[in-house]
Amino acid sequence: MKILHIIATVDPRTGGPLEGILRSTEPLARLGCLRELATLDHPDDPWVKEFPLPVFALGERSLQARQRLSWLPWVRYGYTKRMAPWLKARARNYDVVVINGIWNYCAAAARQSLSADIPYYVFTHGMLDPWFRKRYPLKSAFKQLSWWINEGPLLAKARAVLFTTEEERVRARNAFWPYRVKEFVVGYGTTDELGDPTNQTSRFRGRLPVLGEKPFILFLSRIHEKKGCDLLIRAFAEVASTSPNLNLVIAGPDQTGWRRHLQSLADQLGISQRVHWPGMLEGPEKWGAFRACEAFVLPSHQENFGIVVAEALACGKPVLISDKVNIWREVKESGAGLVAPDNVEGVVRLLKTFAELTPAQVKEMQFAARRLFLDCFDLNQNAAKLVQLYRNG
Repeated sequence: MKILHIIATVDPRTGGPLEGILRSTEPLARLGCLRELATLDHPDDPWVKEFPLPVFALGERSLQARQRLSWLPWVRYGYTKRMAPWLKARARNYDVVVINGIWNYCAAAARQSLSADIPYYVFTHGMLDPWFRKRYPLKSAFKQLSWWINEGPLLAKARAVLFTTEEERVRARNAFWPYRVKEFVVGYGTTDELGDPTNQTSRFRGRLPVLGEKPFILFLSRIHEKKGCDLLIRAFAEVASTSPNLNLVIAGPDQTGWRRHLQSLADQLGISQRVHWPGMLEGPEKWGAFRACEAFVLPSHQENFGIVVAEALACGKPVLISDKVNIWREVKESGAGLVAPDNVEGVVRLLKTFAELTPAQVKEMQFAARRLFLDCFDLNQNAAKLVQLYRNG
């Protein structure tokens, strides 16, 4: 089966949807799937050359030009005159077309180019979550206009609109009008990382020598306001005195320039020496961070799935998450972690409750975390479900 993924970029800093494509490479290859990607990237973007799957980069502006002109709406939108003609000419060469994400020119080009006889599916990746409508009402008004022209017709004609959790499916309903979609929950997740845990942990510790061998709670995601990083810092400041040996690692790319504000906040609260910022972690260093941490924390205001949560579970680590992470029910019911609201009080409760667990209770939570990964979020199982859907049409 030959599959074309349409996605805005293969820049590794963009997180979840791209990481899902990467982590599913081997499971899908074993099932006979050959995949290629069409993106809005420029062919000279460094991440295009480094990406392990074939990429057709159809953007027209260099990275420097995009950065210089980022204030222009059509540049942020990713408009390129090359994508729609390319899709009209090439889409029929594939057995399945998968559109990953909406609200960018990928969706518009796909709507213009994909006729009803081409089997295509759309992953919305949480982009229909009502949190965005509440947080950005003006932007949502423009999105409603785009929905009438692009996203609505695109989703209505898709073989299926794919959701990673039941929670995401329910929250997406009637986000925009009219809402006519064929819904299907496919599951999501990651795969086991088979590298040497000792080497991975050593690589991570070497990245942060000031941390030494001290115990720490790990946040690993984009540094963005929707991730609740400010809540985490304020909550950690409240529990720091009762857990004097505990540190906090906040790892991830800073795409909006928010890290400087967060570092200033940590300094004001007197915890800057115990909060560490290694930047974006990849490969062995990323997995070493998961393996070395006491627990993983993600207090997001909105999180469609949270592949990083699945990665922590795969490493047998308890996860401390907000009830806005769409797999919170599975985490709570399985005993694989703790769940609380996405506010300072909720995050304080997460950190305090975890700190008060006995070693036996922590060990039980670690076992539950690994079990939950194997039962629900192992892509080796979920990939087979997805391929069956594609083959049945």
